[in-house]
Amino acid sequence: MQYPHLAKSAKIRIAAQAVAAVLTVQIASSQVHAGLLVAWLAILGAALGYGARVNASLIDADRRNMLKTEFHRHGMAVGVYAAVWSLPLLISAVRGPPDALMEQCAIVAILAVGSAMIVAAAPLGTIIFTIVMGLMSAVCFAVTGNYSMVGVTAFFMVINCWGAAETARTFLEARMAEAGMLEKSEVVSLLLREFEENQADWLWQVDTARRVRLASPRFSFALGKTPEEINGKPFLQLISGDMWETGQFAPSLHDLAERLKRKESFSNLMVKVTIDREERWWELSGTPMLDDTGTYVGCRGVGSDVTEQRESSEKIAYLARYDTLTGLPNRLMLNEGLGEALRYAEQWRARCAFLMIDLDRFKSVNDSLGHLVGDKLLAQVSKRLKSLMGENEMVGRLGGDEFAIVIRDASEKGHVEAIANRVIERLSQPYKIDHHTLYVGASVGSAIGPRDGASVEELMRNSDLALYRAKDEGGGEHCRYEPALHASAEERRQLEFSLRHAIQRDELLLHYQPVVDANDENVLSFEALVRWNSAEHGMVSPAKFIPLAEDTRLIVSIGQWVMEKACLEASNWPAHIKIAVNVSGEQLIEPDFASTVVRALAKSGMPANRLEIEVTESIFLRDAELARAALEEIMALGCSVALDDFGTGYSSLGYLRKLRFSTIKVDRSFVQGAANHHPESLAIIRAVVAMADSLEMSTTAEGVETAEEAEMIRQLGCKKIQGFYFGRPMPAEDAREVLIRGAAPRQRA
Repeated sequence: MQYPHLAKSAKIRIAAQAVAAVLTVQIASSQVHAGLLVAWLAILGAALGYGARVNASLIDADRRNMLKTEFHRHGMAVGVYAAVWSLPLLISAVRGPPDALMEQCAIVAILAVGSAMIVAAAPLGTIIFTIVMGLMSAVCFAVTGNYSMVGVTAFFMVINCWGAAETARTFLEARMAEAGMLEKSEVVSLLLREFEENQADWLWQVDTARRVRLASPRFSFALGKTPEEINGKPFLQLISGDMWETGQFAPSLHDLAERLKRKESFSNLMVKVTIDREERWWELSGTPMLDDTGTYVGCRGVGSDVTEQRESSEKIAYLARYDTLTGLPNRLMLNEGLGEALRYAEQWRARCAFLMIDLDRFKSVNDSLGHLVGDKLLAQVSKRLKSLMGENEMVGRLGGDEFAIVIRDASEKGHVEAIANRVIERLSQPYKIDHHTLYVGASVGSAIGPRDGASVEELMRNSDLALYRAKDEGGGEHCRYEPALHASAEERRQLEFSLRHAIQRDELLLHYQPVVDANDENVLSFEALVRWNSAEHGMVSPAKFIPLAEDTRLIVSIGQWVMEKACLEASNWPAHIKIAVNVSGEQLIEPDFASTVVRALAKSGMPANRLEIEVTESIFLRDAELARAALEEIMALGCSVALDDFGTGYSSLGYLRKLRFSTIKVDRSFVQGAANHHPESLAIIRAVVAMADSLEMSTTAEGVETAEEAEMIRQLGCKKIQGFYFGRPMPAEDAREVLIRGAAPRQRA
């Protein structure tokens, strides 16, 4: 805003410079050669011309960003012609009489003051000119010995610079205020124009009898009538429809009538109206009208049809509180319902309850049949749950396959158990979806308020702990919250914290269990089994920390450590001894699992054919294709793959056909069953051995603990045996001793 004024005032400033130049020539004509004066005028003209071009380039500075170079050019232009004006001062001080210097200083002072007034918008040039000329004048006065004028010159410099800055500040404040007023004026004009052009808004006016006066065309359009049909009619009659005849007005119409009757102002009042037998929502604002004497003469205001906006807001409110897939209350509404139930229980010294429900085997449905079938299944589950609820219960969906029930009054003995059992029974019945018959169960965890928690968060957390216990017990169960569950959860939390640092603290170690030839009982391989000796918890059972590692995905880093450690140890064994390493499903779905195996083999220098990867059937439940692809990569490296715990899990014979497993390991439960002469176990072992032989796979019997069991397994045809009879899991040093002896030590009773 400042710099365009330089170009606008260029003519008057050049004229002032010309007058000053003429006066200067008159003063110096008796002291300086005419040729020098002409040269000085030429230099001054060139400096003024350069300055004029610089100022002209800034004419549009208020509509763009100024460059730093433009500031520099402007300052340099001012400095140049200030230097040109310094020459007459210097000549007057050196060659002229004392009054000549005073006259020249007066001319320069007039130029400085004039610049401060004419170019008030941009003070930088005035300040530069004042400082340069002031300093030169002070030097000249000092040379001539007029020291008092040195002080006067300094005072003049300060006053003129300060005045230029203050004038510029005032200019800017005025311009900014002017711009603000212009902006406000434009906003008001825009709002008025928008209001006039907006078909959704109208003006309305009623008299003291609440009859319409001066109906506007837009108001008439909103009512679906002409202005002639509206004028003089009662306002409430026009917008109430059939309610005018029955007298049964909506509460919002009652509110509007009362406000008009009390002659009070109102704003943004939502009113439910009926126009041509269609219900709509209007937003009305009104102000009483008074005549010159202060007498009430009616009311007028503005209105708009907000039916679409209200429907949208109602839809948003619905989506915020209800699940879109099932139509059940969502987590937010369940939280509110549980909070009300807790307040009711506290007020009446009663009990409430919160039940958390998780579907069993739902993930397998999603994985095998797709999410569309899974969504249809969830919709049917929600219908079954709603059919079980009474007025005292509210069911909702927490997310995924988790549902919850809030029981407002659970004081009746056995009521919670009855609800939970009905839920489990009803949800366990078969579902018919897209020609598929599906079976899923349900696990339920419950907590009673305020006994098990005085807040919503506590009750939900404790019911979740109970649900976790129900899932641990195999699903299809209802578990109530007990304080011991919280202790278990806290123990699990502490275990997880310690497990995260187990590798860095060197707390993990490997034990090795021998696998022997069933006929000559020579050691063929060892299975690497990880153990954890925690500084805080002592020796932790693998049955406790392995599932925890899988849940938290710590099994990936632990598995990498086991793979490298086992390969390094096995590299020191005889070349015919293999090492078997267990791999979880979480490791297999890692994109760089094959690279992990390659790094472990490269670091140890062990051939790939001495490494056997052991997996369980459960790996095919998570992502079967990804798991198969990972195992095929491992086989391509030369490693063998064993199927562990066969017969206890997924047991899909299709994967035995698609993947060339080297070994099928018969679970210890079948071995123990056969040892106890259970015909089913004997039949299963025979079938597995026959199938493995036909597929050119080896069989390993796990859990052999006695000589009799070893002989039985040998007769059944298993080629390899693993169990306590031939050696418990042992440290690496003991495993080396076994290899030196060449056979595993038998355990005697």
